[in-house]
Amino acid sequence: MSSYETACRYFDDAARLMGLSANMRRLLLTPKREIKAQVTFERDNGSIETSIGFRVQHNSARGPMKGGLRFHHDVDEDEVLALATLMTWKTAVVNIPYGGAKGGIAVNVHDLSVGELERMTRRFVDELHDVIGPDKDIPAPDMGTDAQVMAWIMNQYQKYHGFNPACVTGKPVELHGAEGREEATGRGTGTLTLALLERMRCPVAGTTIALQGFGNVGTFAAQYLYEKGAKILGVTDAQGGLWNPEGIDIPRLLEHHAEHGHLDGFGEGEPIDNDSLLVSEVDVLIPAAIGGVLTAENAPHVRAKYIVEAANGPTTPEADEIFEKRDIIVLPDILANAGGVTVSYFEWVQNRQHFRWELSRVRNELDKILLDSFGKVCKIAEDKKVPLRVASYLLGIGRVGRATVLGGI
Repeated sequence: MSSYETACRYFDDAARLMGLSANMRRLLLTPKREIKAQVTFERDNGSIETSIGFRVQHNSARGPMKGGLRFHHDVDEDEVLALATLMTWKTAVVNIPYGGAKGGIAVNVHDLSVGELERMTRRFVDELHDVIGPDKDIPAPDMGTDAQVMAWIMNQYQKYHGFNPACVTGKPVELHGAEGREEATGRGTGTLTLALLERMRCPVAGTTIALQGFGNVGTFAAQYLYEKGAKILGVTDAQGGLWNPEGIDIPRLLEHHAEHGHLDGFGEGEPIDNDSLLVSEVDVLIPAAIGGVLTAENAPHVRAKYIVEAANGPTTPEADEIFEKRDIIVLPDILANAGGVTVSYFEWVQNRQHFRWELSRVRNELDKILLDSFGKVCKIAEDKKVPLRVASYLLGIGRVGRATVLGGI
């Protein structure tokens, strides 16, 4: 099943419960605009490289479209369309005034020098600048992109349209970025993990956790949960991982990871691979890397009581069905990792107001939005007797559908 087919299946499950007509389903699923662009740039050796860039703008019923920009060799139209669709429901679940979009370039950034990466980024903006912007579509960082890439995007966009830092989010703080944006997705995942544990009357102190993925999201989530008293038993990245049944010293591991860029050589615990981590005996499993890692093959062997989806689409529909039968609670990606887009919204607001918030305000506002959204999703799940994923889609689709009807066709 493709990424987009998976997204449509979750949509259809909720749409059936809502009694949406076939025409409304088609309207809400059909993207507003799909862009496929040639991205040609000069390599350092003088040769010419041509990559393919994508931007899918899914829905603008509730506001300008919003979504990350991914530079990765596996980027394709299906993945971008699926992620743009998810962004529409995600922004609606946390009730921020955006629609969904997503973009990417099919390229291996590890093969590019800094200069080549900059030239490629600017060329992509040349192709997109007329259809993005603060009132149309606001890109943000994703896999393979970071604050520096966002700074280049802002600079290139402004060559056409003048000063307007709200054209992109996830920028460096020195270039009108928001305090707390880098930590937002991981911190939000941690906040919602604690909220789920509290709701299940499971004390945080001593709760055991395994994290698959130790990039931006995984590191901040691990740090936040460790500081709150949880015991992190295992973490992995693309090269391997670490398992310690006594609990990992996360501050020391973060120092090691920052210095070396990987987990190898930390010196505490035993090696563990990604497949073993996913079925390890912990209270909470947090997949925070790539999609499709929890499948029909490994779902029967997962021993966690709770799964918090920090990654986009880590659980296949087949695995979801198995978890539901086994009473394993899944906090879905469209809520669990919504901290990033929420603080991107705060950055956009600050840029529009030309006024900077302090970090404490960013964190307080983030907690308020995420916890309010979590409470609404849980109430729908209890009232309708459905899993949290279905409840999240019911909330998101309902808001987008109402905005569509009220706004008119």
